[in-house]
Amino acid sequence: MRKSSFGHRSPRGKPQDGRGSRSRAFSGKPREGGDDRGERREKAASPAGGHFRKRPGGPAGKRVVQKIASISEPMRIAKAMARAGLCSRREAERWIADGRVNVNGKVLKTPAIEVGPRDRVLVDGQPLPVAEPSQLWRYNKAKGLVTTHNDPQGRPTVFDNLPPGLPRVISVGRLDFNTEGLILLTNDGELARHLELPATGWLRRYRVRAKGRVTQADLDKLKEGVEIEGVRYGPVEAVVDTTQGANMWLTVGIREGKNREVRKVLSNLGLDVNRLIRISFGPFQLLDLKPGEAEVVRRRVLADQLGPELAAEFGLTDKDDDAAGKRGGRKPHRPQKSKGKQET
Repeated sequence: MRKSSFGHRSPRGKPQDGRGSRSRAFSGKPREGGDDRGERREKAASPAGGHFRKRPGGPAGKRVVQKIASISEPMRIAKAMARAGLCSRREAERWIADGRVNVNGKVLKTPAIEVGPRDRVLVDGQPLPVAEPSQLWRYNKAKGLVTTHNDPQGRPTVFDNLPPGLPRVISVGRLDFNTEGLILLTNDGELARHLELPATGWLRRYRVRAKGRVTQADLDKLKEGVEIEGVRYGPVEAVVDTTQGANMWLTVGIREGKNREVRKVLSNLGLDVNRLIRISFGPFQLLDLKPGEAEVVRRRVLADQLGPELAAEFGLTDKDDDAAGKRGGRKPHRPQKSKGKQET
């Protein structure tokens, strides 16, 4: 099998080539640690809707990290909701438009206001949750799940299938129903917004099985980008790995992550994608995570990737963070056993 290598790029534009890496799930930085159980607590009740999940707190007797105020300084209401981990800024604006947000006894009609520590903010009648220290998890999404909290079609969701012990989280971007592999989860909507922006420059890599035939020369043309049905897609890095019967295995790298981008670009070349697995998102890799498992990313590792300014903004500069991670161990969160077989 031919191995492919795509350089990673940090939000600051610094390439991460992964050489000399000792990490299991991170290229070019120290190995990420365990489940950080000392930082998990029981959360306040969360409003219905949005891409989050309320989970019970960690085991009794573990160190409890001090919570931080939901609104520590004046900020736009949508940002305050995102920092509290309820939803993204965009979703917050939709919730406001739906009349779900109340500030100081009045239903909010516009997101164009600032709130401060003395303002009383209610979402679906519940106080704005106390913000937790920003945290990131790697999660292996199985095929047949939608990346949303409530699906109108009643399909199973990622947030209904998280392993026990995770707090309320939202996803960094999405994977469609039939795509499997790595999703990043966080308890901070502002962090999710930053990581999923194309301007961040992080490469998303996929392993792709597709029916049909294509040459490496055809794939190399995608490096200049391609326009399909009036939609312009940015540069795509793709290599042929192996050929098996009527199928080909490829490794594909994109930076924008538009809706069904990999499937549409390869379909334009005459390939029918029948399996799609995301194996990395920027410097964070899927590796040996099993479907349904989640593993915490050490806050120090995340801080290194964001740079000192953003790390400070997201409160990732705590000196006692690594000690908490070590006490939590390195074992990933494992899902409960199910009677059915895992779809592959």
